[in-house]
Order: sequence, then structure tokens, then C-alpha cells
Amino acid sequence: MALGLGALYGRLLTGEKVIRDFVTVAAGDQLREKVYLVADGREWDVTGNQWLLGLDPRVMGIWVGKADGGEGGKGMGGGVAEDLGGRLSYNLYVKEGEEAPKALGVMKLEYADRMIEDNGTLFLFRVQSTVIHHIEPWRAWLLYQKFYKKPGVTYERLKAVAAAYTYPRRVRIISFRFDDNNNYIFPMDLLADIRTAGRYLLGMRHSNQVLKRIMEAGQIVVAEAPAEYKDLIYRLGRNHSASPPPRDQLPFGLVATRKWGYYLPDWVESYKEIRIGRTQDLGSHMLLCGEWDEDVVLKPATPRLHHIHFLYYLHQKMGGGHQNSGKAISGQ
Repeated sequence: MALGLGALYGRLLTGEKVIRDFVTVAAGDQLREKVYLVADGREWDVTGNQWLLGLDPRVMGIWVGKADGGEGGKGMGGGVAEDLGGRLSYNLYVKEGEEAPKALGVMKLEYADRMIEDNGTLFLFRVQSTVIHHIEPWRAWLLYQKFYKKPGVTYERLKAVAAAYTYPRRVRIISFRFDDNNNYIFPMDLLADIRTAGRYLLGMRHSNQVLKRIMEAGQIVVAEAPAEYKDLIYRLGRNHSASPPPRDQLPFGLVATRKWGYYLPDWVESYKEIRIGRTQDLGSHMLLCGEWDEDVVLKPATPRLHHIHFLYYLHQKMGGGHQNSGKAISGQ
């Protein structure tokens, strides 16, 4: 079958017939990719403490624990939480690995706000500009002009998202219900599991039909799911709508959570029931901040579904460096 002009153009630029936003990989807890924050010339490893929480504007969250700076935050204790918001310059470097010669993405940040908790502080930064080195600049620009440019998607937005998703972002299953006929089960990747603090962060679009209900109820369930259920997870992506399908029409069995009786696919491996304590408007997204008391484990952990940006996939495919920490899943 002859390729269409768009597919031919994409094939010439990348060797791929389909140009997409993200590629899926299966990975465990240990990832090769590293992230470093440089503030006024001082550098900290924030690999396990950084998350993309909003898209318009792009908002990065960085957690600093009181005792040790939190997961991956080497050397960020000892009063850094008190003065990190007062620096003159901030840059976030996203590298393919600790030994990588240079960062694939560099985000210039500006301090926006902070949320102080008993055991740490969440700092919020807006992305001002981004430089990426995944593929040649001319190739990235042509891909943007042909495939990514659309209302609301600037080249700066593309670069920031490509940099943020050089670090694989885990996909988790969200569950919420407000009566027996309205059971919402859908995937998300703009979230953070701050295990050392018992906190959860979720960046949820204002356009999500159920957001108002979640804020009113003040509770939500987040579950870990195996990457092998990728196709079912993506089918659940339609459940953000105002009218989710009845339970008996879902293509899998269900389990109810212990405390609230929210429903989850019977193939999830663990879940947390989260009480929402604070919210903050980030622009296109609402930040939900909650805490959990118990991590219910149902099955042993297996590799989980993660998103990486298509430009990072191309970087690897074109021999740009290390292979990704996860295993790419076919049929992306």
C-alpha cells in the first residue's frame, strides 16, 4: 500500500510512518534517567523528587523533605527548603543517564510558589524556556511544523514536554465514584507518589468532567497496574467523560477498595486511598494534594507502563546514547 504524503514525510524525517506524542515503555522502580536542579550555581540530584504537574503553563513540582531532601534529593536537607524559593536562577537538567555527556533537555525555570508540609516542602516552578538535544534542531523544527503544531501547542511547549518526558512518567489508574451508576476509572501520568512523606500529587485538567466532584468529595484512589495491560489502560482513557460506562460493560473484573469501596480493575497490583487536603490552580490543571494511610498490595509488582516522548524514542533509535531503562512495548 502506498504511503500518504504525511506518512511519507514522517518516514523521511524519522524512519517512522506514525509520528506521535509519546511512546510507551515497561519499567520498574529503577530508572537510568537522571534529573538535576541547578539554582544559583549549586546542583542537586532531584531525580526521584520532580514531576510535571501542569501543561499550560508548564509547571514542575520539586519536593524537598526536611530530613534528607526526599527520594533522590541528595544534599537538599539542612535548611535548603527555607531558601530554595529565593534564588536568582533555576535550571533543570534531564539526562539520559548519570554518565551521559550532556543533558538532552534543559529547562529554565522561574519560582512560582511553595506548599509547606510538616515533613517537607513542595516547590512549584514555571518553565520559561527549554533547550533540547534529542535530535538535530532542524529535524525537530520540521517535525513540529508538520505534526505537532496546533492551536495552543507552541514550539516552546513541545520542547518543554519533550524534556520533561525524557524522564519516563509512570501511568497509573485513577478511581472515583459518587454513586452506584457513576464509577470513573481512567489513566493518568501527571502525578507524584511522594513515598517518604505519605503524600500524593495529581495534576488534573479543568476540562475533566469529574474534577469538581472529586474536589467536593475530597478523596480518590490511585492504583499501580502492569504494563502488559496497556491496551485496556488506554481504552479506559475515555472514562473522563460525564457518563462512564456501567460496571457490567467493562471488559474486565473489578475489585472494591477496602475503605471507600471504589472499583478498580482486577489486574491492578496495589492501590492507595487518598484524602485530598489542598488544591491549587495551576492554569490548565488543578493540583490536588493528598495523603494516604495505607498502601494495599494485591499482587507482586511487575514492570509498569511509562510514557517517554517520541523525540527521546527517536534519540535512542538513531543511536544517540543509552537504551531506555524500560523495554519498549510494540504497537505504540
